Amino acid sequence: MAAPTQDRSDEQTPEVDGMPGYQPKQPGLQMPKPPTFSNVEEERLHRKQQLAGAFRVFGRFGFGEGIAGHITVRDPEDPHMFWVNPFGMSFRHIRVSDLIAVNHEGEVVYGNKPVNQAGFVIHSAVHAAHPEVVAAAHAHSVYGKAWSSLGRPLDPITQDACTLYEQHGVVTEGRGAVVLDPEVGRALATGLTGRKMVFHQNHGIFTVGDTVAEAAWWFINTERNCQAQLLAEAAGTPTQIDHVNAKFSAEQTGSAYAGWFSFQPIWDEIVRTDPDLFD
Repeated sequence: MAAPTQDRSDEQTPEVDGMPGYQPKQPGLQMPKPPTFSNVEEERLHRKQQLAGAFRVFGRFGFGEGIAGHITVRDPEDPHMFWVNPFGMSFRHIRVSDLIAVNHEGEVVYGNKPVNQAGFVIHSAVHAAHPEVVAAAHAHSVYGKAWSSLGRPLDPITQDACTLYEQHGVVTEGRGAVVLDPEVGRALATGLTGRKMVFHQNHGIFTVGDTVAEAAWWFINTERNCQAQLLAEAAGTPTQIDHVNAKFSAEQTGSAYAGWFSFQPIWDEIVRTDPDLFD
């Protein structure tokens, strides 16, 4: 049985630069915003720092699985190049200086370590197909893998699960195989059109964002929601949130800003505990 529907038609949604629901009502208080930069060098360094930090977070959360997994961020000067983790390096050890830059032909442009070929196939296709995407994330997290085997989108069974309501889906092409076929990479890129996340069936979670922080948060959020729904379905039949309230929650918590902001407490923690990530 669905929860009762509330009429949201007359509600006024406060905004922060077009970002619903995040404007403090008390005068004089302002929400933090993503940084701006005076030159491309500053922006590149910031993106690389965020990337190294996101890997540390993924490692801490147990998303690492041997040599599997990759997060990328587009270079701010050369849009046909992205920064990524070296193949075979622990997420928990990655520093800014360890990151490598790869072009869309799979050539390592900066750095002296190899790139994960499957990671290149996926991320080059995503970045090529979606110029608006700055960062993309994929890892072999346990609950994401388990849920992906079901070939279903997540249901709106909790407020958190509504974050990506109607903004995620499932890609079945090449399911279960190591992604070395460019056609599978393109299928994943197509599946991400208009979405922030897709499950690659029998493989796992893929997320994208305007920032590393946003892409990382959608991944963390999705992994936790997979865990929650698996637990709920193991216990019984979860009650779903109705469409109106699920969509309302998605509008409040599913924006690019909401993704960036939700990652900030985690970023602050990893900066304090792992300062060597900036080396």
